[in-house]
Amino acid sequence: MIRYVPYHEIDRTKYDYCISHSKACRIYALSWYLDCVTDRWDVLIKGDYDSVMPLPRKTKYGIHYVYTPSWVQQLGLFSLDKITEKTQYEFLKCISKKFLWIDYHLNSAYEGASGSLMIKNNYLLSLEQGLEKIQAKYNKNRKRISKRSFDGLVLDKNGDIHLFIENYKNQDKPYTISEEAIDLLKCLCIKGKEHVHVWNVFQDNEFLAGLVWLEDAHRITYLAPLANERAKQLHIPTYLINELINDFQGQKMILDFEGSMLTGVENFYQSFGAYAESYYYFKKRFTHHV
Repeated sequence: MIRYVPYHEIDRTKYDYCISHSKACRIYALSWYLDCVTDRWDVLIKGDYDSVMPLPRKTKYGIHYVYTPSWVQQLGLFSLDKITEKTQYEFLKCISKKFLWIDYHLNSAYEGASGSLMIKNNYLLSLEQGLEKIQAKYNKNRKRISKRSFDGLVLDKNGDIHLFIENYKNQDKPYTISEEAIDLLKCLCIKGKEHVHVWNVFQDNEFLAGLVWLEDAHRITYLAPLANERAKQLHIPTYLINELINDFQGQKMILDFEGSMLTGVENFYQSFGAYAESYYYFKKRFTHHV
């Protein structure tokens, strides 16, 4: 039986245990992370927190709705047991009955098929092999750039989040970042210091680029890259990714690029030998059901 448990009644210890020990574990679903990126989240629970599905929610014009917050790529169902198509369907049906409006991303463990779901691609790179074997899978252009000298750069691996945010706000982007989303990113960096890392890159004391990335027991996540035009000309994004790979190569870790809907960005991730993995967008508008 699946129970709907409101925010104030969640047993966080049991909930986080299920997330952390689920095969589909994602840092976005941990309680501290959700506390930063949403004002309220409830959870669907089966058994004694054997399976859980976190539900960020808001209310607008009297309508309660489920949404995917900023800085969250995947949520969905997390379980201590193998996730079946039937179980996924049962959880989605519960959401669909309770909420009239849903914009929700399911993690890659979902194996079913439904007309309600749109497939999206994420890009992952296994870091288990050594650096040499990982870089052997780069495309020719990435290999060439990676061999360049980056001696003139200074990388601060304990970067000032306020400096990063100030530059992030002023960066020209092909998409819009709201003030609220920037505040949420700052919250993550301040409250999640063990898991959220800020890197800033300088040349001659001038800020050129930066990166906010996440770390858990299974993967590192390329959350918020930042590079001005000069940084792009110097190929600093490649430099930063190589630094990440070098720090974690040989470990049973995944570098999660978080995917993109932009072809150029997808090609950039694939140039490092990253492979595609699907996750799913569940959308409902008033009358539509699973």
